[in-house]
Amino acid sequence: MAETSLGPFLICYKPSFPFPFSSFFTPSSSSSSSSFSSTRVFITMSSSNVTNNKQQQVEQPSLLVFSGGTAFNGIVEELKKLTTRVAHVLPVSDDGGSTAEIVRVLGGPAVGDIRSRCLRLSDESTSEALAVRRLLGHRLPLDALEAKAEWYNIVEGEHSLWIGVSRPYRETIRAFLAYFQNQILRRSSESFCFSNGSIGNFFFAGARIFFQSLDAAIFLFSRVSDIPSESLVLPVISTNDRLTLGCELWDGTIIRGQNEISHPTGGSLQPINKEHASVPTLPSRIKRIFYMSSEGRNLLHEVFPTVNPSVLEQLSKVDCIVYAMGSLFTSVCPSLKVLC
Repeated sequence: MAETSLGPFLICYKPSFPFPFSSFFTPSSSSSSSSFSSTRVFITMSSSNVTNNKQQQVEQPSLLVFSGGTAFNGIVEELKKLTTRVAHVLPVSDDGGSTAEIVRVLGGPAVGDIRSRCLRLSDESTSEALAVRRLLGHRLPLDALEAKAEWYNIVEGEHSLWIGVSRPYRETIRAFLAYFQNQILRRSSESFCFSNGSIGNFFFAGARIFFQSLDAAIFLFSRVSDIPSESLVLPVISTNDRLTLGCELWDGTIIRGQNEISHPTGGSLQPINKEHASVPTLPSRIKRIFYMSSEGRNLLHEVFPTVNPSVLEQLSKVDCIVYAMGSLFTSVCPSLKVLC
């Protein structure tokens, strides 16, 4: 494992990899972990790929990346210059921010990390693509009343964020935003808070509930944001159920919820700045990570979900597996847990 200014990461090449290229990631000397702009990526072709002194095109390498939804995002843009044949495997146990509010009111798996990666992979080559990306990447104000007012303005198609979005795209996106709103209104016993809400999360949740399929929602989001067809975003567990991450400390303490493990808030609903957050240390070292039922509080409520078959399929045929930077216990381990 290499410790760099970008955080820890490990790349494991499969023994059968034919190695038509060699790549070198050279981190900058800067202490900032939020930028990859000064990182250089080199691809050198082997002599077997040179005929009559003419360099031939080399097939892009295929990768599978285990990561969370935040730390690796800074690498995605640079990685696309190396290859677009990447399967991004992400956990569905995030319970922070607007994701937590969606799960609280509507249930289902967390979509925040998946939405975040899809957005980073989305097309930026046209003005409309940028407009769609801007819309789905928008967050509502922190003030609850202002957030609700802006949300209604967006759903009704009157917000300036719709400028540059053609009618077919506009009607498709609005349909699922409206469906999401309809689902909220049907839960009359629950009051939904739009504070700091992600429009992309709301669109994603509306699509998942409409299709009753997380995979179908990812497919739709991928097409709307025009992600390269060879780039895959895979939930490590394909489910419509709510999943909760738990951990057991060496002193016997049980902690429920991904956010309380990685960024303990003591019940505060304030958004967390994950780049500069200063949080108290846990009372003891982490012994293990596990999944628990949505209402579970102790080890008696441990559950054992099965891995997404698409992840196993990709693992069997990619050239390279990447264990990316991110929170070890709440980003990488939740995915590896179901593979054990």
